[in-house]
Amino acid sequence: MYYLPVREIKTIGKNGIIIMNKQVALLGLVEILSALSIGIFILTLTYRLVKIYGSKRLGINEGNLAYNILIASLLFSVGHVVNGVVQPLLDSFRLLSKSDISSLQLILKFLAYGGLYIAIAYILSISISLLGIYVYTYITPLDELKEIRNNNIGVGITVSTIVIILTLFTKDGIILFIESLVPYPNFPTTL
Repeated sequence: MYYLPVREIKTIGKNGIIIMNKQVALLGLVEILSALSIGIFILTLTYRLVKIYGSKRLGINEGNLAYNILIASLLFSVGHVVNGVVQPLLDSFRLLSKSDISSLQLILKFLAYGGLYIAIAYILSISISLLGIYVYTYITPLDELKEIRNNNIGVGITVSTIVIILTLFTKDGIILFIESLVPYPNFPTTL
């Protein structure tokens, strides 16, 4: 991850009391609120989509432990990848806040970049997870989804582990792709 330098983290007041830098405090609050809202939205959306898919397409009920293990791995995987979006999003916010635009324009651009980054990370993480499940199911003699429907906990754990490992392998590439979209200023290529 790349961090833009912050000019000053603290200032000493007249009485020797440390005064916080308002820009850094604002950035910290933006990061907390962004991460919290992104996390709640993404995890809720993923949980609902997977539950609908499981009940309608696979005929799996709520009490199926193997399926709940798979859901937990998907939630972790999506959350892990989308978590990586926070830093490029903050880099975009820092760069945009240094430009000569109004606060409303800053918020709108921040939301636009945030929506784009989150959508890309979300779609790629779900796609990679589903692709991993289906490729694994295809190359093995078992029908893993049928086994999960039958509450085979061992298969649920195995497929969940595959989803998590694929996420760990691909997260850096996804984040690098998203960082390529951050509006960094152009620097001269020759000196």
